[in-house]
Amino acid sequence: MNRTDVPIWEKYTLTIEEASKYFRIGENKLRKFAEENPTAGWVLKNGNRMQIKRRQFENLLDETSTI
Repeated sequence: MNRTDVPIWEKYTLTIEEASKYFRIGENKLRKFAEENPTAGWVLKNGNRMQIKRRQFENLLDETSTI
């Protein structure tokens, strides 16, 4: 990690790949879940790239027992 890299636990948004590793959820399942909930507060579209708002998704997981 060089000096300009932000640690994953400090990032505001995560790519699907980063979120998959951070939350230990498969990329396909996470992508499908985000595509099924495009207006959810934890999904951010950056052009054609989907990103996950880390804290909002953490809150969702805190309230959910299965995904």
